[in-house]
Amino acid sequence: MKKTTEIKLVATDIDGVWTNSIMYYTKDGDHMKAFTTYDGMGVQLLREIGIPTVIITSENSEIVLRRAEKLLIEDVYINEKDKLSRLKNICVEKNISLNNIAYIGDDLNDLKALQNVGFSAMPKNSPILDKFSPDYITNLKGGRGAFREFVDQIINNR
Repeated sequence: MKKTTEIKLVATDIDGVWTNSIMYYTKDGDHMKAFTTYDGMGVQLLREIGIPTVIITSENSEIVLRRAEKLLIEDVYINEKDKLSRLKNICVEKNISLNNIAYIGDDLNDLKALQNVGFSAMPKNSPILDKFSPDYITNLKGGRGAFREFVDQIINNR
């Protein structure tokens, strides 16, 4: 297992990582997502050791903003189409390098970010595991605590 002592920031996709990638729509066009409290505790555990969590999602979702607000996550980027560029901008803002970032994502729009960070992870049910081999593959599926497992790996390998 790769050491994570240099990790100063954790970035995460949402759909397929914090959720099971299923979106529920009502007849009125409203949609819902389910989140596990285990992932929320992962954010808290990172906060306790001084590592901020950043959300970067390509979805334009008010639901994600509400979840982030509840978890006191300050840096949330929705409707983000170029996640690697966003990570590079974050590096400049926070005076860190891509090697200081741990990132978990699950699909093609995460690939460039996964390929360029210091510690990469994907849930075991990611559809792109044949295209990229991350530093860590979670034993849990997205939406079932994969983010928390990722956080535990970061903390345990410091």
